Order: sequence, then C-alpha cells, then structure tokens
Amino acid sequence: MKVLITGGAGFIGINAASRYLARGDQVIIVDNLSRPGTEANLRWLQHQGGAFKSLQIDLRDSKAVETTFRDCRDVALVLHLAGQVAVTTSVADPRSDFEMNALGTLNVLEAMRRNKLASTLIYSSTNKVYGDLAHVPIAERPERYEYADMPHGVHEDIGLDFHSPYGCSKGSADQYVRDYHRIFGLNTVVFRQSCIYGTRQFGMEDQGWIAWFLIAAELGLPLTIYGDGKQVRDVLFVDDLLNAFDAAAKNIEVARGRVYNIGGGPGNAISILELIDHVSALSAKKLPYRHGAWRLGDQRIYVSDIRRAKSELGWEPAVPWTRGVEAVRNWVLANRAECEAASAAVARKGWPHK
Repeated sequence: MKVLITGGAGFIGINAASRYLARGDQVIIVDNLSRPGTEANLRWLQHQGGAFKSLQIDLRDSKAVETTFRDCRDVALVLHLAGQVAVTTSVADPRSDFEMNALGTLNVLEAMRRNKLASTLIYSSTNKVYGDLAHVPIAERPERYEYADMPHGVHEDIGLDFHSPYGCSKGSADQYVRDYHRIFGLNTVVFRQSCIYGTRQFGMEDQGWIAWFLIAAELGLPLTIYGDGKQVRDVLFVDDLLNAFDAAAKNIEVARGRVYNIGGGPGNAISILELIDHVSALSAKKLPYRHGAWRLGDQRIYVSDIRRAKSELGWEPAVPWTRGVEAVRNWVLANRAECEAASAAVARKGWPHK
C-alpha cells in the first residue's frame, strides 16, 4: 500500500509512518517542517528502516499541493494531519490559523477531486468543533468536573458550536471534508479527536499537555495551570489512534462520509490535577506549578462518546492512560537531549503564542 501523510513529520504522522514502513508500505510525507521536533522525527524515522519520501511543502500553496497529488494518483490512503494546533495561537493570528487549517484542507480536497483520486482520506478534526459546551450540565468534584447526565460523554450529534478561531478553522475543514463525500463522492472520513498523546510528542504548554507535563517534570521547566486544574479530557494513546485509522480504512464502505469521535472515552478521562498527582508519584517528587487565568474557549470537561466507532468500525481503546503515561515518561527519560532541543526551539520561536 502507498500512504501519503500530510503533517507526516509531526507527532502523530511520524508514528503512523513508522507503523506503515514496518509493514512494508510505501510512505510519502508532506510537511513544511515548521514545528520544533519535526526534523528530529525525520532523522529518527530514517533509522527505522524502509523507504519513504519526504516533501517539504506548505499546504497553503495550492499549486504545490495539486502537483503532489497529481504525482500520487495511486495512493491508497491519505492521512490529513497537518494544521495549526493551538487555540491561543489562533486568537493571536486568526488569518494564519484559517489559512493553515481551512484553506490547507480545501487545497487537499481540491487536489484529490481534480486528480480523481479514489484514495481513502481520513481527516484529523478536533473536539473543539463542539464549542465550550456551556449548556451541558456539569458537576464539580474535589479534583475534577463530571457530566451531570451524560455517562457516555459527548455524542457526534450534539451539535456544532465553533468557539475560537481555531474551532472555526478546524470546524470549517471538518465540514468540507464531510461534504466532499456527499457532493463529489470522495472517500472521506472525519475523526473528531480528543487529546492524543504518546512517544515522540514534543509537547508544549498549549498542545500535547501530557507530554509537556512529563518533559517539564524531567527538565525542571515551569508549569502553569490555566484555571483550577479540574478540567477533564479523555486521553488516547497514539497507538490506539493508529488502530482507528486502520479500522476506518478497512471498513471504508461503512466509514465514508461519516464522522467519528475518537478519544479515550469515559474510561480514560482524567483531570489536570489527577495527571499532576500521577506524574509526581512516578517521579517520586512533587511537581510544582502555578495558576493562570482561564483561557478563552476552554472546556471545563470534554469526554468523547466513542460508541459509534465501536459499533461501526469495531474499534475501542486498548491502552489505559496510566500505562500510556508511563510509556511516554520512559521515552522522555531515554530522549532527554531531543526534548531539551525541542523545548529550546519552542522558547526561541515564542510558541505557541506567536
């Protein structure tokens, strides 16, 4: 199989590429290499074995995207993972956020349509398309928030409510991907992903928070909790996400045109405070932090209802969050120098706010 991965040098993309190469598949990575850690990821992938092609392309360049897909008409699977990933960055620079997420996605879809690709396209959307969910009743517990009457979490049919420029850009792309199946017949699938974490994730304060906490704990970097720390997310280990990609591709006759919540579900829902306690226990030292103000559009709680993916794709998470966090910590300990270099690059760029 030939696979094309946009954002393929990023955290999820590089893990996916490694899996496909290990199977003997051909991999084409499309990435503008703007994010700290991407070049280190490509070097790591070179040592894994297998042949892959890496193209340094910005998806905002429609001509370059068109040419790339014209040369890749035999691609069986497209993972569209590229984009701007932080809410705060979208607030600081809404235009760039729109161009990277909405326009970049439209360019991919148009390139596939114009070149008549029959490939399966899986788009990494986000739970942020549901907005802040302020209308959903929640209960406050000592270390976490909980839904008052949604034991399974947020269902795909709860309704969209784009909140923040990031929510708007990702939500627009989400709907374009869905509609290009309905109008043009493309084999598209939307994954509304929750918090994905795992090895080779060079997390930062606004994105990749589990990896960021573990890296900060090891390097002695300052931690800030925005809000009270009781915010809850359902977290999903990257290997489980890759399994979901496989499940959708295998069941494309069912999955095409569909939207799936892909997250850890209620069984992998944790609060920031609970993660801090767990990291402190793993490292045998208290993890210091300070509090900051609540951030715009932050959800008190988000937990995915993943029953549709289980019913239609036969998929569900296999890695409990405690085991996944320990795996990431072991990776951080074994790759301290790379984590230091990525953190220094983030600081130089002023990310994620610039």
